[in-house]
Amino acid sequence: MAKKDYYEVLGIGKSSSEDEIKKAYRKLAKKYHPDVSTESNAEEKFKEVQEAYEVLSDAPKKAQYDQFGHAAFDQSQGFGGQGGFGQGDFDFGDIFSAFFGGGQRTSRGSSNRPRKGNDIQRRMTISFEESIFGKKEKIRIPVYDECHVCHGLGAKSKSDIKACSRCHGSGTVVVEQQTLFGRTQTRTTCPTCNGTGKEIINKCSNCNGEGVEKINKEIEVNVPKGIETGQQIRLENFGNKGSNGGPNGDLYIVFEVRPSDTYVRQGDDIIINVPITFAQAALGTEIEVPTVYGQVLLKVPSGTQSDAKFRLRGKGAPNVRTKVKGDQHVILTVVTPSKLTREQKKVFEQLSKVEDTPQKNKNFWSKFKDNFK
Repeated sequence: MAKKDYYEVLGIGKSSSEDEIKKAYRKLAKKYHPDVSTESNAEEKFKEVQEAYEVLSDAPKKAQYDQFGHAAFDQSQGFGGQGGFGQGDFDFGDIFSAFFGGGQRTSRGSSNRPRKGNDIQRRMTISFEESIFGKKEKIRIPVYDECHVCHGLGAKSKSDIKACSRCHGSGTVVVEQQTLFGRTQTRTTCPTCNGTGKEIINKCSNCNGEGVEKINKEIEVNVPKGIETGQQIRLENFGNKGSNGGPNGDLYIVFEVRPSDTYVRQGDDIIINVPITFAQAALGTEIEVPTVYGQVLLKVPSGTQSDAKFRLRGKGAPNVRTKVKGDQHVILTVVTPSKLTREQKKVFEQLSKVEDTPQKNKNFWSKFKDNFK
């Protein structure tokens, strides 16, 4: 009985890509597998699909098939190909993985590659002033560092380390599994040595063979000028120790700035509320305004209203990246006295007789009434 065309078996055309060939095979292999299919000729169909995929997924075999057809693999025709279909070195790993999430190969010796240590994150609380001017502070953090007894060996001495008896130093082992497609072989990390390829006969008593120990390490932190709550800095190589000669991890310091009783920060600007009296607001004056850089003299013009805002350029916070300082905004609040002395009361009574009240000021009063028409 003549064999079916392999392209026809998989339901694809000759111009199909590798991905299209694999996709068609996965679909049909799952459909006709004898363990899951209810069709009477499922086993025959499954073998047919396997045979077609073995040829079309292999570029040299596919080229031979496209030129000579089935005769390319018939030894009786003198083409020197393999007779019939056999699993040989055919690997079902990727197909099994697609269906069941397993069967992937592990790179040989991948566990012996240099690996960077884990990063560490710590929070640091500073005052408002420290966030403006920056500072240097030494802190102690728990970190996994090289064992000071064995210096990272994990063993009492070099002679106490030998090649793993199971993987013979390769770090990987071949595992056979029974799957829907038969028995498959996958290469995975050696469970005895965890991929290191080594076994320790006598472990270091201090680190128990790990090669690292937990210590409290003193580190000097340079707090940048202008840092804000939530911002962080990275200290390279101050994290946990790497393995197999890999670099240490990094230390991330996340800052929290305590609020100030005097100032409020908005971006790179600083805001302060300053109280003034009725007399100062009406007559105008000069007042000393506190800034993080010291006292500054501010001229208050006569007739200043409550909540008037003034800008002091360059008296804000420095930008942590550009180092350019923001501004300080001064909001003046005219304070109404809650208790008056006898003399103050007399002065205000005299003032009320001569001041231009809204009721006496016809222009102001007419505008006020117009707002409610």
